[in-house]
Amino acid sequence: MTNKVLIVSSAMVLGLAACGHKDEGMNADVNMAAENADYGNVVAPAAAPTTAQGLANAAAASDKFEIESSKLAASSAQSAAVKSFAAKMVSAHTASTAKLKSTVAGMSPAMAIDDTLSPTQQQTLDNLKAVHGADFDSAYKAAQVDAHQATLDALNGYAAAGDNAQLKTLASGMVPIVTAHLNMAKGLK
Repeated sequence: MTNKVLIVSSAMVLGLAACGHKDEGMNADVNMAAENADYGNVVAPAAAPTTAQGLANAAAASDKFEIESSKLAASSAQSAAVKSFAAKMVSAHTASTAKLKSTVAGMSPAMAIDDTLSPTQQQTLDNLKAVHGADFDSAYKAAQVDAHQATLDALNGYAAAGDNAQLKTLASGMVPIVTAHLNMAKGLK
């Protein structure tokens, strides 16, 4: 696996872990398939991670992206619905990071997690920092839909073909939560 695919996969896994927190109303390598009309970012999804390290890194990066992009909504979003969704994502992805770290800490041998954002995630985050109001709302919604879909794909892939039983269980358990987050993101106005 190339470094680029590993980085993208790691970011997706992070997002998957972040979506693993169950919230009221509200999981492997994942690539942000970010298609943002304002910026023209289109990235094909990476293959689902099959290694524990790949999933852990992808999940951690995904969570980091979700948290950082959602924190921007407090000052950049116009829509109350976007701000509310973003606050839920900060909370859910902070909790999923804690759950991922707890799961990995109990594994033998120990594993270090790398939460470095993929180039696509970093570019999307940088793009979000440059817009405000309705433009932010639109770009944020598109980024959230793409990120959650990529995470969902990665979680399903790892749950089916992953190499670690504990992380396969974690990924499987996150699928319904990520699906809920994806549906919420799609419904943002």
